[in-house]
Amino acid sequence: MFNEYIPKRGSLLLSEPFMLDQNFERSVILLCEHNDSEGTVGLILNHRSVLYLSDVLEDVENTDIPLYFGGPVEGNALFFVHKAFEKLQSGTHIVDDLYWGGDFDTLKLLIQEKKIHPDEVKLFLGYSGWSPGQLDQEIKQNSWAVHNSFNIDLAFITDGEDLWKEALISMGPKYAHVANFPKRPEFN
Repeated sequence: MFNEYIPKRGSLLLSEPFMLDQNFERSVILLCEHNDSEGTVGLILNHRSVLYLSDVLEDVENTDIPLYFGGPVEGNALFFVHKAFEKLQSGTHIVDDLYWGGDFDTLKLLIQEKKIHPDEVKLFLGYSGWSPGQLDQEIKQNSWAVHNSFNIDLAFITDGEDLWKEALISMGPKYAHVANFPKRPEFN
């Protein structure tokens, strides 16, 4: 079995190495919400888009804050996670010093004034969502490994493939060898 942990708010989901769904291939998803009655909301941490925040917001200039593809739901909406609560004074606590959302106007101001750095915040277009019971079923089918104790700095790694590999390695030897599996074994 690929997974042995139960998902909760603050868990990472790591896709199995040969997942064919292009939305989730080699994905690391941070679960921002997870409960039995309402379902699950998460953000893909490692699918960087070609866009920057200044490309989608006219009132933000000269920013080097990249946007990530958070998932296939509401792809035109912006979401963010951060580890800068002391600067933003807002956000929903996820785990440790990691927060989801907050006062977006304050975030824009901090970005403009260069008082918040790309290693403190990650912005997403869209999110990933599961109806009640759907994620549990996918986990039983070995589509995902659940990681419940990780260094939150993993969430801010900018290289997508490295993030997936580092997250697997941090789960221990049972998972570390999976990090070296090729994307397409049929081509080896």
